[in-house]
Amino acid sequence: MRAWAHPSPIAARLRIPPSIDRPPSAGLAFFIPSPVNSSPPPISLSSAFSVSPRRFQKRRVWFSVAFNGWNPPALVEGPAVEEAREAIMEMLQEFGASEGDSMVIASNSPKYIEMLVGNVRELDEHGLWSSWNAEMEEEMADFMSLSFKKKVYHMAKSKGDGGILPLLESIGLKLSSAMLIARYLSSERLPELIEKVKFVKEMLFSSSGYEVVIGRNARRMMMHLSIFIDEDIQSTLSFFEKMEARHGGLNMIAYEDASFPYIIESFPRLLLCSTENHLKPFVGFLELVGVPQARISAILLSFPPIIFYDIEKEMKPRIRSLEKAGIRDKDIGRILVKYPWILSSSIQRNYANILAFFNGRKVPKSSVDLAIKSWPHLLGCSIQRMKSVVEQFNELGVNKKKLVPVITSSPQLLLRKPHEFLEVVSFMEVVGFDGKTIGRILCRCPEIFAASVDKTLRKKVNFLTDFGISKDCLPRVIRKYPELLLLDINNTLMPRMRYLMGIGLSKREVCSMICRFSPFLGYSIEVVLNPKLEFFLSTMRKPLKELVEYPRYFSYSLDKKIKPRFYILNNRNVECGLKDMLGKNDEDFAAEYMGIGRLLVVPSPVPPEDD
Repeated sequence: MRAWAHPSPIAARLRIPPSIDRPPSAGLAFFIPSPVNSSPPPISLSSAFSVSPRRFQKRRVWFSVAFNGWNPPALVEGPAVEEAREAIMEMLQEFGASEGDSMVIASNSPKYIEMLVGNVRELDEHGLWSSWNAEMEEEMADFMSLSFKKKVYHMAKSKGDGGILPLLESIGLKLSSAMLIARYLSSERLPELIEKVKFVKEMLFSSSGYEVVIGRNARRMMMHLSIFIDEDIQSTLSFFEKMEARHGGLNMIAYEDASFPYIIESFPRLLLCSTENHLKPFVGFLELVGVPQARISAILLSFPPIIFYDIEKEMKPRIRSLEKAGIRDKDIGRILVKYPWILSSSIQRNYANILAFFNGRKVPKSSVDLAIKSWPHLLGCSIQRMKSVVEQFNELGVNKKKLVPVITSSPQLLLRKPHEFLEVVSFMEVVGFDGKTIGRILCRCPEIFAASVDKTLRKKVNFLTDFGISKDCLPRVIRKYPELLLLDINNTLMPRMRYLMGIGLSKREVCSMICRFSPFLGYSIEVVLNPKLEFFLSTMRKPLKELVEYPRYFSYSLDKKIKPRFYILNNRNVECGLKDMLGKNDEDFAAEYMGIGRLLVVPSPVPPEDD
């Protein structure tokens, strides 16, 4: 790792004050948490930049009010405070800040100004200037005669932070945390640090529209983590815990004013990274491996320590190791957005453990890789947790070869807690299935067992029974088409039921059709149901009663089976029901209705349909 990415020697000497709680799981060399009841951050300093490695063009600096419109705690305004603010601006400009930046920083560091004003007033009141700075004792008369503004100016310079302390408060840090981090950043010059703050903000928060997705994915990564973790993930979890403790929780992680102060408190090394030598090349590298520019911030916010990775020594080797899991170059960007933790050392080590686990159960590596590609969160799951779920599968008769379609089509099942899986099994038993049938349903539609009983499964069952499906018929309906339990009620089920009732069928007749052949509820109205119904009514001229008795009619191909067989029977003046017409295979149909042993060709030409 490059020299600038290492903490300065000051970091080793920093200690966390006893008044600040440290999460019990934290094991960091440098960790500065913030109190969970911290106030909303003050007005934040921000700037608009393009983070593309091809073009970093600075634009007009702008400043936004902190989240929820919260303003920094106001001092009791007066001449003294205004003079103090002017003194701070003068000091900041002396350290290299522009007039605009110094104005914003001074206007958004009220606690810092309050501290300086208090110090000056205390020295004035007690006449302690000589003890404050013995070196100025000979010039005491001159110093005492200085204006209040000049006294604040000298007081600010005496702090020795080079203007970094007010800068840190202005971006949202509490003054106590800012004091610690200012020491950590003491080697940095103020102008470069101001520009770095602006660039880091733009790098992390330049994209919009993904805030909810980023928060949801962060929560999912936490929820499915059950292995021994490295320091990088540990520090990320500590950052997540601090975000969870504030109003809005992880949903606010992608909002600048809400999370940026916590990011700097958790990862002050960010402000030690070289913008030109590391940050810009790092962003460019992520784009190079296929991460869309708009999604780069999602990776960095979900896994901030990745920013410190050396491109040649860490990023490239870890990305190359993904090839072992069957992840191709074109998929790397998508995988990183979905699960950035995949580049951490502990997650990558767990891949070998997962392979060994499934190899012992005769599951081929290709199937495991396919599952990981679909749900990379599996790499954060412990073998003990997977084993408990697989054992539940075994009890339902799903093992060895039967296990393959389950984990490849619904790998998220392996992340379920045993009691969550058993809750679905118990629900299926209440519906009327035995263990063997439940196992078959698991193999056919494993997504059901990843669904919520209360939010999904029970709602569908209640809908069907309320519509008129009897409880005795319900197991048959679900067994024929278990995917039914995952269909949307308002967008899929109800439209098809209304469609059938709209052609003249009663609710009772629709229920009869569902009991006989429930899969038709998943067919498209426009592509499947309507064309076949139109042919049934206008060309075949059959009564709806036949359709009620044989709803499987909708499952046959209109052009390859329904039309050819109808025209054969029509040309021979043969009358038969839908089941006899469509239910037989080609050989039996040819033998019975054509007098030959095998239907060799489709009759041609097909007579035109009646208008």
